[in-house]
Amino acid sequence: MSNKTGKLFIISGPSGVGKGTLREIALKKFQNLVYSISCTTRKPREGEQDGVQYRFISHEKFEEYIQKNLFLEYAHVHSGFYGTLKQDVINALNAGQNVLLEIDVQGALQVLEKMPEAILIFVVPPSLEVLEQRLINRHTEGPEELKIRLANARKELALKDQYKYVLVNDDLEKAAEELKKIFENEQ
Repeated sequence: MSNKTGKLFIISGPSGVGKGTLREIALKKFQNLVYSISCTTRKPREGEQDGVQYRFISHEKFEEYIQKNLFLEYAHVHSGFYGTLKQDVINALNAGQNVLLEIDVQGALQVLEKMPEAILIFVVPPSLEVLEQRLINRHTEGPEELKIRLANARKELALKDQYKYVLVNDDLEKAAEELKKIFENEQ
């Protein structure tokens, strides 16, 4: 057990901006960084595994967790509920580990209220047109879902000024290097 408490990093941004890819790069580059796996009520996408990308749980179980106040944050995003278990984060921070959350804007702002020391990083696309093309290219949403995600992206982008860092992901290598600098500066 470490005497030093870890730091909490939060990455947010619109769907399709590359948050997950940047998260994976960060987890490979930094040994003392752990990812807190969120709970969700949405169905797994192809290739996703329970307990790896998310904890896939029922609406009933999610409601039970809300009633028991087990979430650090939770929100309804797109077509499902997402939430971060409070105890997972606290245990890792108390063990001296830095924790990375990849959560939506609603959740990030909830965490910031409870834990003002959290370091918020907002990932933006070079343009909405590029974001739309990325969403189309990943083939995970139909036309209606795509419209919803783009409308949500506009709302989320309007809140980026509430974050400590704004990171443009127009070139993955540059964005990863910028993310590395943020982590190093915050240590």
